[in-house]
Amino acid sequence: MTARTLIVAVGLTVSWLPKQQPTPPQPIPDEHPRGYVAYTRSHALKIDGRLDDEAWRDAPWSERFVDIEGARKPAPALSTRVKMLWDDQFFYVAAELIEPHLWATLTDHDSVIFHDNDFEVFIDPNADNHEYYEFEINALGTGWDLFLPRPYKDGGKALNSWEIPGLRSAVHLDGTLNDPRDTDRSWSVELAFPWKVLAEAARRPAPPQNGDQWRVNFSRVEWTLDHSSGAYKKVAGVPEHNWVWSPQHVIDMHRPESWGYVQFSTGRPGETALLPDPSHGARYWLHQVYYAQQAYLKAHRRFASSLDELKVTSPSDPALAAPAMRTTDHAFEVSIELRLPGRTPERWYIRQDSLVWSAS
Repeated sequence: MTARTLIVAVGLTVSWLPKQQPTPPQPIPDEHPRGYVAYTRSHALKIDGRLDDEAWRDAPWSERFVDIEGARKPAPALSTRVKMLWDDQFFYVAAELIEPHLWATLTDHDSVIFHDNDFEVFIDPNADNHEYYEFEINALGTGWDLFLPRPYKDGGKALNSWEIPGLRSAVHLDGTLNDPRDTDRSWSVELAFPWKVLAEAARRPAPPQNGDQWRVNFSRVEWTLDHSSGAYKKVAGVPEHNWVWSPQHVIDMHRPESWGYVQFSTGRPGETALLPDPSHGARYWLHQVYYAQQAYLKAHRRFASSLDELKVTSPSDPALAAPAMRTTDHAFEVSIELRLPGRTPERWYIRQDSLVWSAS
C-alpha cells in the first residue's frame, strides 16, 4: 500500500485565467534546477525596499534571471537578481530589477498584478508539486497573494481569498514612477514571509531545519511600453516578457518540478556547500512518464495501460530500478525505486495530477 491513494482527478473551473496558459505536454531537459544557500541573518533587517542593510551585504546574489524558456531564447535585456535570508520568524527575499521605465498602475490589493510589470515569488515547501504559494508585487507596492492546491494544468484553481497575515513588503524606486520624460535606473523589492503562514501547507518543519531544501522560483513580468504620447502605454499585440531565476523551459510558471532549490543554512555566509537533490533523477524520469501520459490521453482519450504502450524506456541511471505503473482509463500511478549508496531504498511516485511523493 503506497503513502498516497490512486485517485481520479476532477477538473475545477477557474474564475480567471493565468497569464501563461497551459501548453501541450512536452519533455523538459534533464537539467538540475538552480540552487541557492540562504543563511540566517546576522543583523536586524528594516523592510523598506532598500537593500543597504548589513545583513543583505553578507548575502550572495543569485545568478541573473534568464528567459522562462531557458537557453532556447535570448538572455533578458534587463538584469534581475535576488538574495535570500531567514530567521526563526521570516523567510526574507530581496530583489533588484534594473528598469529604465518605472511604470505601474494597479493600486487595489489582489488585483491581477501581472497586468503591470511585476516581481513574483513561488514557494513549494515539500516539493510535491501541490499546495504551493504565490505572491506578486508591482512598483507601487501593490500585492497579490494566492494559494494553489495544485497546478492549473492539473485542474487546479487558485484560492484568491488566501492571505499572508504578517507579511512585510516594501519597494524602493531609483527613478520617477510613470514619468516617461526621464530615464530611470531600477526598483528593488524587500519581502518577509512569516513561517507561521508558510507552515500551513508545508507538511514539513517551518521554520526549516539546517540543511533543509525548499522549492522556490521567482519571475519578473516585463511589458513593452510606448510613451510617444507622453504617457506609458502597453504596445498592443506584443506579449509580455517572462524572466525567471530557474528556467521553466516552457511559458508556464506553474510547473513546480522546474523551480529552484533554496537550501537553508545556519552557518556563516559562504561556508555551506549547495547540495544537488539526490532524487533529481527519479523525479525527472517520473515527470517524463507523466507528460507522456498526458499526451497519450489527449490523443486516445484514455491513459496508456503500460510503459510499453506508452513507449517510455526504462531509465539508464543505475540508481533507478524496478519501474512500475498501474492505470485506469482516467487515472494512473507510476513509480520507480531509487537506490543510493548508504541509504535505504526509496520508491518514488507520480500520479495523473502531477503529485510526487516517496516511501521507504
